[in-house]
Amino acid sequence: MHPFSYTRVSDTREALDAGRRGGRYIAGGTTLVDLMRETVERPGSLVDITGLPLREVSVTERGGLRVGALVRMAEAAAHPKVRTLYPVISEALELSASAQLRNMATIGGNIMQRTRCTYFRDVSAACNKREPGSGCAALEGFNRSHAILGTSDDCVATHPSDVAVAFAALEATVHLLGPDGERQVPFTDFLLRPGRTPDREQALRRGELITAVEIPALPRPLKSGYLKVRDRQSYEFALTSAAVALHVRGGVIREAKVAAGGVGTVPWKLPAVEQHLVGERPSQSLWAAVAARAADGARPLEHNRFKVELLQRTVERQLRIVGGMK
Repeated sequence: MHPFSYTRVSDTREALDAGRRGGRYIAGGTTLVDLMRETVERPGSLVDITGLPLREVSVTERGGLRVGALVRMAEAAAHPKVRTLYPVISEALELSASAQLRNMATIGGNIMQRTRCTYFRDVSAACNKREPGSGCAALEGFNRSHAILGTSDDCVATHPSDVAVAFAALEATVHLLGPDGERQVPFTDFLLRPGRTPDREQALRRGELITAVEIPALPRPLKSGYLKVRDRQSYEFALTSAAVALHVRGGVIREAKVAAGGVGTVPWKLPAVEQHLVGERPSQSLWAAVAARAADGARPLEHNRFKVELLQRTVERQLRIVGGMK
């Protein structure tokens, strides 16, 4: 681990001043400290923001949900409003990491976590995300766990977060505070596809701080859930996952929100699946037909071709679980 300075702040003004000077924000530290220990990350200054008042979960005036950036994953998963309004979020959080990590890690930190690509974490390997212009060892290496959607010739790493898939499906908004004031960014625009600049992963400006994630109000009744497929049942990242939310009234699907994880360089929204669900009646044939569109545009690599069919099966299964007609 390389030397660094450490500052603990007590209000947002102090935090923004430190961030403007190049300090890296840290709360639970469950990802950043690991990367520093492996010398993948080498920040010169850490700014501890755990003392900021960003720990509230509240219902918005319009009936949505606002989750403070410093709410612990375990706290968010157990919160009655989260479990009642958006069980897909609770399920995604409970299927993430270990209990110990969920007790430490924050919502803001979770969506900011960096890829678990082994080449990114191996400082001897070529990685454009870690060292722009050095190449991508995963393209010709062992790429079983890598992305099939949203990839580029410079990066094929997946985004590891489970709850980010739920946020993408529900069309959440990220609230930011920076030197230029407050702004809001749609969640699907906040996490960036690699393109030619895989080292730039979020739409953050210098010194900006995540203050909350807001989920919009959706029609009721709303059924939702999260399915995660992995090599083992405990503490493992997704091979594929699916976050589904459906509003069914009068036997017809009036609104559908679907996103996939474990397969994209960012949590992957599935608009083609959503569009083909709306206006239809739930049925086994419908689930199978729309799930076949889940992997549209996929670019599988040598070792992860199985993810195409696995993604389709994962989406179909979760549609049956949430929408009925099992």
